[in-house]
Amino acid sequence: MKPKILLSVLSIFFLQFSIAQTNPTSAAKVQEALQQKATLTQNSTVKNIEFTNIGPTIMSGRVVDLDVNPNNTTEFYVAYASGGLWYTQNNGTTFEPVLDSSPTQNIGDIAVDWKSKTIWVGTGENNSSRSSYAGIGILKSTDNGQHWENMGLLDSHHISRIVINPNNGNEVVVAVLGHLYSPNAERGIFKTTDGGKTWNKTLFVNADTGIVDLAVAPNNFKVQYASSWERDRKAWNFVGNGINSAIYKSTDAGQTWKKVSEKTGFPEGDGVGRIGLAVYDAETVYAFHDSQFRREDKKKKDSDSKALTKDDFKTMSSEKFLSLTDKELNTYLKTNGFQEKYRAENVKQLVRSKTIKPIDLAKYLENANSLLFDTPVIGAQVFKTIDGGKSWKKTHEGYLDDLVYSYGYYFGLIRVSPKNPEQIYIAGVPILRSQDGGKTYKSINGQNVHVDHHSLWVNPNNPNHLINGNDGGVNISYDNGDNWIKCNTPAVGQFYAIYADEQKPYKVYGGLQDNGVWVGPNDYEASVKWHEEGKYPYERIMGGDGMQVQIDNRNPNIVYTGYQFGNYFRIDRENGLQKYIQPKHELGESPYRFNWQTPIHLSVHNQDILYLGGNKLHRSLNKGDDWTTISDDLTQGGKKGNVAYGTLTSISESPFQFGLLYAGSDDGLIHVTKNGGGDWQNISAGLPKDLWVSRVIASAHKKERVYLTLNGYRWDDFTTYVYMSDNYGQTWKNIGNSIPDSPVNVIKEDPENENVLYLGTDNGAYASLDMGTSWQPFQNGLPNVAVHDIVVQKQAKDLLLGTHGRSIYKANIEVLQKVDETIKNKTVYIFPAKSVRHRTFWGSTWSKWLTPNVPKKDIYFHAKNAGTFTIKVLAANEVVLNEYKVDADAGFNTWTYDLSITEKGRKKYLKKEEDASIPKKKNGSYYVPKGTYSIEISGNGGKDTMSLVVE
Repeated sequence: MKPKILLSVLSIFFLQFSIAQTNPTSAAKVQEALQQKATLTQNSTVKNIEFTNIGPTIMSGRVVDLDVNPNNTTEFYVAYASGGLWYTQNNGTTFEPVLDSSPTQNIGDIAVDWKSKTIWVGTGENNSSRSSYAGIGILKSTDNGQHWENMGLLDSHHISRIVINPNNGNEVVVAVLGHLYSPNAERGIFKTTDGGKTWNKTLFVNADTGIVDLAVAPNNFKVQYASSWERDRKAWNFVGNGINSAIYKSTDAGQTWKKVSEKTGFPEGDGVGRIGLAVYDAETVYAFHDSQFRREDKKKKDSDSKALTKDDFKTMSSEKFLSLTDKELNTYLKTNGFQEKYRAENVKQLVRSKTIKPIDLAKYLENANSLLFDTPVIGAQVFKTIDGGKSWKKTHEGYLDDLVYSYGYYFGLIRVSPKNPEQIYIAGVPILRSQDGGKTYKSINGQNVHVDHHSLWVNPNNPNHLINGNDGGVNISYDNGDNWIKCNTPAVGQFYAIYADEQKPYKVYGGLQDNGVWVGPNDYEASVKWHEEGKYPYERIMGGDGMQVQIDNRNPNIVYTGYQFGNYFRIDRENGLQKYIQPKHELGESPYRFNWQTPIHLSVHNQDILYLGGNKLHRSLNKGDDWTTISDDLTQGGKKGNVAYGTLTSISESPFQFGLLYAGSDDGLIHVTKNGGGDWQNISAGLPKDLWVSRVIASAHKKERVYLTLNGYRWDDFTTYVYMSDNYGQTWKNIGNSIPDSPVNVIKEDPENENVLYLGTDNGAYASLDMGTSWQPFQNGLPNVAVHDIVVQKQAKDLLLGTHGRSIYKANIEVLQKVDETIKNKTVYIFPAKSVRHRTFWGSTWSKWLTPNVPKKDIYFHAKNAGTFTIKVLAANEVVLNEYKVDADAGFNTWTYDLSITEKGRKKYLKKEEDASIPKKKNGSYYVPKGTYSIEISGNGGKDTMSLVVE
């Protein structure tokens, strides 16, 4: 579900306030940060803390591009917006990630030279949505992703298309969209003829206009078409159109360009939006245009209709209002969702008493997320040229409604069958097929196909064979879209928020971009067994763009969650009941503003008390049934625009005191109240201005302590802003200076060890073991992906990372919670281990064709310095049962013991323990019998020992 937010035609319609802008982070500083992180990772004391992915996979994430081997169509690559690059050689049955060794997972486009197996990745998504992450240039691999080389275009941020000369793999043309939130020069068309060693900018419009699409004539690389797109995004407004949006043509392989949409029948002017291209041959081209020109205003009320509209009240006098019948007034009130207490009789009384005016019945509906104009835009259009761009004609009559709605900036996909110029495909929320050159269309959005489509490959040898990429993953069709199969095995979910309840075993919840809210087991391991079992382990409990989740710890079936712009519900999963609980403003009051990611918080002091942040903070004492507003506007007041702004983004409650609350806004304000909202204090002094408050967290270790993270992403400012205060925010200490530049999304305090903090950025996760003095990157099992949310499950001692691109990761952090200066200063320290239950089936299996069961026991130890260590397994009778040499890093290490003993150790043990039995297993190994054993680790002049019990 998506909001139908109308994009403005002219930015002049918006009131632009002067604010303290930050400077976009330079490409040089970004590269410096990447190198700094690489060095930090190499020396990180927590780099061996192992993370495992716990899914989910089935809903997938946003696909931005596909590249298929034309000679073997079961082999292809899939690029995800923020989930990396994945490779299959079995037609999507399984995938493997091939971008994990790179500094980023953010992709705009890919291209593969299948002759040389060279992969090109243009980083930075070509969409312009709220979570379209910037890239770091163009990457190249010649070994299927084992190694990546950055080939330049470092300040491009968003690369939209890459095309390779099929006869010369060193000749590559790249379309660069450029920065999303600021002007920049590195945008346009760039060309290399030496495999990326040098680049020549061959087309540049201006610093606000990039190239959003590039397409080549199939049999003539010299003929190329490109579409420019003028766009301007701010945190409060997005203008996705302008006079510089146009179509260009090159006849010399992208060396020079000529505009072919000027005075040729294609739309011109300020309302020209995003343009997608599909080239059948050098002369035949289709263009998919998101027209932001206004439709003719046809909303004048039909003479036969007597139903009231909100416009009627904008000029209505009080006298005329009072003459309305109760029936027609109540019809308006009920139809437009007014609260139950607003019905004809009492609303008329409010007008009589001059408490409100008739115009307030119109303003009540015009909240910050409603349409700015009542006249809609034209929207999607398809144009065609058959003379190489000399003339263009619209292919259809009327409007292509219900395709891209009013957010066509998110779409632009058009494809033409390589065998039939009359068969085309266009995509938005559904995907449509036309078999008459775009005159008429039919939906091919199958039941198992997600909405929001961004990529489509049409087999040049079999046009009935399609591969489609969308916000929900990959689909394949062999009958031209009539039926589809789904290929979602990668864990590439784009989480906004996650949560872990207190059940045993606990469950994990999370809200995803365009994929709703899901719940599943914390021990999920990706597999296809569920096809046989009949039920996927995760379950969706809410649609739309999934948002925050809170669970009543008295009853895990009571779930508070919702979708974008504050549309929250209380769900009783046991009874299947669902109640809408968004707070409503009063008639005559200014409408509330709700952020895309509206924050909620269930009180730790009383699980009936729920907080929800709009531009004001609201509190319910009865689970969301009724609301009290406990603050004035806690933002700078909002701005005119088509994006909700001037909204709360983070709320936190101190576990020490009921009514000690913090609130942070998207425009840089932080407030505190110590008396449940009786009065509020602005504690933003001395902090960078106007930045998004991504988290404000009341400490669970010290009443006066509070943590804060700010995010400058919406200014193209990638600085790390992390702060703490020990006096309720009266003064702030910067604890983020040592972290490589990357926008910060979340900070989390460890619930047991106050010195341990966790941090999530747009480029990975960190831990601090000294309350923010220094930070160490996590690495083991975790790629460089955006981390949006962090949860610590107290009982299990698990750290959960909600990523925006690679689903959810889990690591046990009990050893981090136990670390102190004594442990750090020991040469070697072994952490206590839980007992192991002995199993007779170790080393065996019921069939010789299956892999034997081999036990594993992780032994955690900390080394002051790196070195080679000796590990001995000793029986109670001092017999050495096994011995190992391991290379350990400074910091935390994990040694996985398979519980085996050597032949020599077995013989010595049996000499002393004559009654013991240690049989050889089918895999040829011997395993420790029940008993208590010692694990001894020595090296670097130190030694430590701990007991391991086998029950």
